[in-house]
Amino acid sequence: MITIKEIATQLNMSTTTVSNVIHGKTGEVSPATIKIVEDYLKKVDYVPNINARNLAQNQSKIIGVALKARADKYENLLMDPFVSELIGGIEESIRNAGYFMMLYISRDTNEIMRHVSTWNVDGLLLFGMIDNDGIRVSERYKKPIVCIDTYSIEGLKHFINVGLNDRQGCFDMVNYMIKQGHKKIAFLSDNMRGVDYERFSGYKYALEGNGIHYDESWFLQIKPKNEDIEKSLDDICKRIPEFDGVMCVSDLYAVQLMCALKDRGVNVPEDISIAGFDDTLLGQLHRPALTTVHQDVKQKGIMATDILLKRIKGEKTPKQVQLPTELIIRDTVKCRL
Repeated sequence: MITIKEIATQLNMSTTTVSNVIHGKTGEVSPATIKIVEDYLKKVDYVPNINARNLAQNQSKIIGVALKARADKYENLLMDPFVSELIGGIEESIRNAGYFMMLYISRDTNEIMRHVSTWNVDGLLLFGMIDNDGIRVSERYKKPIVCIDTYSIEGLKHFINVGLNDRQGCFDMVNYMIKQGHKKIAFLSDNMRGVDYERFSGYKYALEGNGIHYDESWFLQIKPKNEDIEKSLDDICKRIPEFDGVMCVSDLYAVQLMCALKDRGVNVPEDISIAGFDDTLLGQLHRPALTTVHQDVKQKGIMATDILLKRIKGEKTPKQVQLPTELIIRDTVKCRL
């Protein structure tokens, strides 16, 4: 590849003049000179060496994005509509800021730490961290970090988290279902940790606030791996007659449950009411359209990226961000009054 020095020699100009044109610093360069340089760059198909420029500026212009995928849940994390929408917001924000995204997905926190500690990136976004995962990564990786949906009281002292008022969102939906005449509402999830636990807490609080005693048998556990999901859905469907409604921890699980029920001749909402969480495209397109808790998934990714970029520049940012939720009432919760 031709160098700036070689271009300057060919044009009988100084390397400073050519460099200024290439990098857009043309305040003291005449229009005629700019045209000569630009015409020659097109002729030789010149491509700037971004790595060299960034190295000189002591930055990579790369943002690392590390996602932890649970081994018992995902064969392909990006197939989850929530995750793909989140990554879309992150990528758009990174690109618009003139940076590049480096994406890494692993089921092993130790593997994530080994890789990110060697990355020459300007900052790091983490998603899917549970328990003390976020703390472990932040103690090893010393550049700016912003987490997304990471729940750990101790961990929040160590890093910035962009999350959601999950507890309030689930409380609001369950409270709405109760006001529609539902008294026995199950909660469907695959675990009781992190985001899922926050949503479960809101569900349980809504029951108790309306004088409804929660029974441990009301927790319906779906097993999301391919070889387990059909069996777990079959077991759950057999128990559906016990309940008035089901609060699902995500739209994905709500739609999977509705499809399984339809296959078994159970109609939503005539026979059972179903509510979801996230308001992804999946729930919007399903028929009947899913009643759910809305969050702006794309905006969550954009906000997390913007905060990280500000931290990279040394600007002040909030220590924690908790985005609001909104009930989206569609067709899957029936009034039973």
